[in-house]
Amino acid sequence: MGSQEVSLIRQSKAGDIESFERLIAKYQKKAFNIAYHMLGNPEDANDVTQEALIKAYKGIKNFRGRSSFSTWLYTIVNNTCIDFIRKNRKANIIYLDREYETEEGVYKIQLNSNEDTPEQLFEKREVQRLVRESIGELGYDYRKVIILRDIEDFSYKEIAQILNCPEGTVKSRISRARNSLKAIIGEKLKDREEGQHGL
Repeated sequence: MGSQEVSLIRQSKAGDIESFERLIAKYQKKAFNIAYHMLGNPEDANDVTQEALIKAYKGIKNFRGRSSFSTWLYTIVNNTCIDFIRKNRKANIIYLDREYETEEGVYKIQLNSNEDTPEQLFEKREVQRLVRESIGELGYDYRKVIILRDIEDFSYKEIAQILNCPEGTVKSRISRARNSLKAIIGEKLKDREEGQHGL
């Protein structure tokens, strides 16, 4: 933590809201992205992010500095998302726009290319939708680790801090989550091919 961040934390703990707003400014976008990937739509993500930031402001007196401030904040965002999902229990859509790596290979989802034909654009959207739906079918624990690792690009250590569990647990959970995701995608591709061939 830089000296400016330490100073802003100290002032925020004293109830200075302007210092808190300056403190969270560089983390807000990533906080929103985590919520967006977990919940699937911008309105819910915005509401949950705001709720998490209010919780962070109210709870900053309890921040002890055992982890970085950003990890502490993202933990609150993650927990607020889980609370929201439990309360609402509705279908959650995950938006994925990067390549997804498994031990057996890489799923590539490319969205931005000016040279795509309409057919290629349709296929890319279909692949994106397929992966998004498949992540949405994973259980909470698996969905969380896939989003934090493969979408938001957190390190194993950071994920362990955010989820408050050992790094080894994170690694094994990610491995199982990727295998589950691969199986779900495989089933969906098989169903789609069978549908196209009229089987």
